[in-house]
Amino acid sequence: MNGHLLLEILVAAIGAGTPFVYAALGELVTEKSGVLNLGVEGMMLVGAICGFIGMAKTGSLLVAVLAGMGAGMAMALIFGVLTLTLMANQVASGLALTIFGVGLSAFLGLTYTSIALPGVPALPIPWLSDIPVLGPLLFSHDILIYGSILLYAAISGFLYRTRAGLILRGLGEAPESAHALGYNVIGIRYLAVLFGGAMAGLAGVYLSVAYTPMWVEGMTAGRGWVSLALVVFATWRPSRVMLGAYLFGGITILQFHIQGFGIDIPSQLLSMLPYLATIAVLVLISRNRQTIRLHSPASLGIPYHPQS
Repeated sequence: MNGHLLLEILVAAIGAGTPFVYAALGELVTEKSGVLNLGVEGMMLVGAICGFIGMAKTGSLLVAVLAGMGAGMAMALIFGVLTLTLMANQVASGLALTIFGVGLSAFLGLTYTSIALPGVPALPIPWLSDIPVLGPLLFSHDILIYGSILLYAAISGFLYRTRAGLILRGLGEAPESAHALGYNVIGIRYLAVLFGGAMAGLAGVYLSVAYTPMWVEGMTAGRGWVSLALVVFATWRPSRVMLGAYLFGGITILQFHIQGFGIDIPSQLLSMLPYLATIAVLVLISRNRQTIRLHSPASLGIPYHPQS
């Protein structure tokens, strides 16, 4: 493998990992509040088709982003009402949300399967993009990729350097104590769930408008589930989410190059690589249950109803 090809793979891995960054960071915030939302896949799909429709109708990336984020938030609101207000089981509600999102996105996209969009142009940063190796790798992407990096910085700063982030993490550990101190546990969890939905919708927009600018039914292809696994893989830490997202993005891209390296592997097996990697990572992590218990929010997935 020559250096030029390696650089191309690394650049492509960043693009392929960006949907994981958005979806996994959004789910990270949701889970830090103590809520487990397994509906990421469904929210991504609905965000993808709504963002695609917005872009197809107006030609505006801003409209597409707002439409996708709004759709993801609407899906998350349904989940929030079911689990936070009506106290439904979070696991069952998340699975139902995914099934609903798959069907709804397929229905909304019936008339858009033959439409192709121009995509999102790259925005090389002047001077920085001319730096050898680092320029193409870090400073020659489109605005949505830059946005994912800014999102990581914002979430890291929010969770560990602000009072609001401390409160959010406190809810995930001891909601009863937070309520006793006067914090609106349900209200804050609603905000976290809506944020997670918005980020899942934005991940879908990136897929349908920038990464592969067309609508294909089920185009997320399990990325929502991989994003959920990434949060566990990262032990609920934003920096590890980024590392895991680009790692899985690299595995996704590598499947298109392996046969070109002269390695004779069936294409069906290559298509399985990202999911096999997900299973392998989860198996390795599950062997050390103490690490998971140490970093997992203590109240994750446990319904809470404040006692008046």
